[in-house]
Amino acid sequence: MSLNQCTFIGRLGADPELRFIQSGKAVCNFSVAVDSVWKDRDGEKQKHTEWVRVQVWGAQAENCAKYLAKGREVCVVGEMRTRTYDDKEGIKRYVTEIHARDVKFLSGGGLVVGLRAERAGDPVGDSPDPADRWADGDDSVPF
Repeated sequence: MSLNQCTFIGRLGADPELRFIQSGKAVCNFSVAVDSVWKDRDGEKQKHTEWVRVQVWGAQAENCAKYLAKGREVCVVGEMRTRTYDDKEGIKRYVTEIHARDVKFLSGGGLVVGLRAERAGDPVGDSPDPADRWADGDDSVPF
């Protein structure tokens, strides 16, 4: 058995970029800063920021481009994928990103707007999302 699912909450580092592929389908890309905070041996607070690249498709991509902006907090659920391409010099490059199935727009007032992926074959159920527990404005994350 295997499972490829990523769930994280963070803030956009820049405005999202929307483009359309040849078939006319929308794709939106953005990066999310996810912070880890801990105390070191001396009791001093330490912080590490991980930047996560996110790719969203279809109507959800258009909504992300319309409503998200730099600094906006989001909860993203998706799967990790790595793709390759050749750069201008012909060097093979690798990009790891999250293909989002669900993007929730979070705000300081506790408002949550959920958007589900509409790609063919994606299960879109009504199962509870673990990130919903933070919709009431509780900023404490249990991990």
